[in-house]
Amino acid sequence: AELKKKSAEIQKQQEVTKQTRAELTDNMEKEKVSLQQTSLWINCKFSQLMKLLAEKQEVMQHFLDRQQEVALLESEQRLSALEQRSMQLSALQDQISAHIPFINESRMVEVPAFTELPVDLHVCLQEELSPVTDVLSRVSKLLCEDLDRALQPPGGHDKDSSPQDKRPILAVVPSPATPSFPAERLGLDANYCSLTFDPCTANAHLLLSRRNRKAEHLVSGPCTVPSDQRRFEHTWQVLCAQGFTRGRHFWELEVSKPWAYLGITYAGIPRKEKGQRCMVGRNQFSWSLQLDERQLGAWHDGRREAVLGQIQGPMRIGLLLDYEAGTLTYYGKGHELHTFHSVFSGEQLYPACWIGEGVSVTLCDPGT
Repeated sequence: AELKKKSAEIQKQQEVTKQTRAELTDNMEKEKVSLQQTSLWINCKFSQLMKLLAEKQEVMQHFLDRQQEVALLESEQRLSALEQRSMQLSALQDQISAHIPFINESRMVEVPAFTELPVDLHVCLQEELSPVTDVLSRVSKLLCEDLDRALQPPGGHDKDSSPQDKRPILAVVPSPATPSFPAERLGLDANYCSLTFDPCTANAHLLLSRRNRKAEHLVSGPCTVPSDQRRFEHTWQVLCAQGFTRGRHFWELEVSKPWAYLGITYAGIPRKEKGQRCMVGRNQFSWSLQLDERQLGAWHDGRREAVLGQIQGPMRIGLLLDYEAGTLTYYGKGHELHTFHSVFSGEQLYPACWIGEGVSVTLCDPGT
């Protein structure tokens, strides 16, 4: 009787196991189908996006090609006008040479008055392309930062941390002798560039020293400076003399107090207006990181994005510009603080600094 009872229990467990196995197999098949459908949807979505991007790229290329044709046609028209002008002047010169023995007849020859033809062929599409580059910048950020974070495994975060990317707090640099971000740590020593401030751009409140490697905002008032179209008239700002149109470039700045904007700009940034539009990062021509005791801020085209971190005392900030990739990355104490994603137009980009009262900014020498 006991064996029959145990046999019945075993038979019951066999049936349960068989049923469980059948359910698991069925669920596996369903999950496989579900994953295949998800994979198909994801791949289809990526394919659609790539197709759309390729189509928009083709449209943009057609537009740029058309702009190039218009510019070349205009230059060819100018060249043709100059050639006709040259032939006309040569004919008049021959006529004058023939009339040299006859002074009275030479008075009949008149020197033509020509209008000056511009030789500048620069086509500025920055304002026209600004909405496009703005969209491409946001798409680039979504792909390079947000999608990367979305693909991180759940175990990549601390249990109590936010799912969003937590950037480290920017700490104080003890002294220039102990750099906070040695370029060689991330292999940036090959990209380190030696810069100087351009005195022709410096606002009158900024005093340049140390062979134009230090800019200090004087609290005593403005200096007497010569008039220059390149100078910032009302904005406490200065550009570097060196600009970039390609490649990767890294530089560091020592800031005495957290009241400054550090960034890059095109040469077309406003320089004579009053107000904040001339400040680096407050217009479409420039990008900047705002250093503030309360909070860091990333600025472009007048829009601010909060950056996690705080600043106290002097600090050293590293900037890495990758022109072709369209990125400007900021570093502090060896950590990445923020990255701008953009589409640079091929025009020269200049390092730029807005400097608050009583603050000094020094361009660091490579290796210090």
